[in-house]
Amino acid sequence: MKTIIRSISLAAALGAAFSAQAKLNLVATLPDFGAIAEQIGGDQVKVTCICRGTEDPHFVDARPSFIRVLNQADVLLEGGAELEIGWLPPLVNNARNGRILRDAPGDVRLCEGLHLLEVPTTTVDRSMGDVHPLGNPHYWLDPLNGKVIAAHIAGKLGQLDPANRGFYHANLQKFNERLDAKLAEWTRQMEPFRGTKIVTYHKSFEYFADRFGLVIAGVIEPRPGIEPTPGHINDLIPRMKASGIKLVVIEPFRPRKTPEYVAQATGAKLVLVPVMTGGHERTKDYFSVFDYAVAQISAALKPSP
Repeated sequence: MKTIIRSISLAAALGAAFSAQAKLNLVATLPDFGAIAEQIGGDQVKVTCICRGTEDPHFVDARPSFIRVLNQADVLLEGGAELEIGWLPPLVNNARNGRILRDAPGDVRLCEGLHLLEVPTTTVDRSMGDVHPLGNPHYWLDPLNGKVIAAHIAGKLGQLDPANRGFYHANLQKFNERLDAKLAEWTRQMEPFRGTKIVTYHKSFEYFADRFGLVIAGVIEPRPGIEPTPGHINDLIPRMKASGIKLVVIEPFRPRKTPEYVAQATGAKLVLVPVMTGGHERTKDYFSVFDYAVAQISAALKPSP
């Protein structure tokens, strides 16, 4: 009897191990891509994210451990608009994983099919700062673009795992329905502030502002990725005063000294808004990133009683 029990236990253990191995192994460059992948893939996928929500996604430390992770990946979910250009290519090349090389079955570039903002109309060079030739890469901060990201992921999972294609499609429908409901809620909250001018630190919030009707009238960086100079700040402050701008929005990982000085000099409020899942204890998934951002910005823009 003990032998039979041991045999059953061993079979169960082997079955569990096989099920775990059968999961598709997804590696996402950014936590928002990973969060959406978890919604679509459910218990049929294992998702690992390279960049943390508390990091600047332009400057991720390319640790050797990432090479091992990428070596085991079935799918690589990357932005595709060169946000990760400074750190991802060496990791992929050193991972020696043919499944995720460019145009391989596991290579997924999530910006495909999206209308990117701020596409340069002239030749880009380093004197312009960190300008991306394909356009502004922070597109996940328009929640409607989350639908496109989710559709890309569901399509790829269905191709690689056709037995569960219906499961992924059903999860995509649930994701879209929830996103539609949340977008209506966020839009109602932001509607009173449509047309309001704000200042940001980096060009991270253009898609969020475009979706909810805010106007980014100034940026603390003189050029993308270039630290602010005294001359630029001395020009920005009087322009803010003249325009009556009362809100400065920055990501939590940005240096605080200059934004705090600008806010104090202009009488504006300084608000820290995470731009990725995991950037704050209250932004644990893609939906809560917008819940938190909308709550913080709308609260800051409400007139004082």
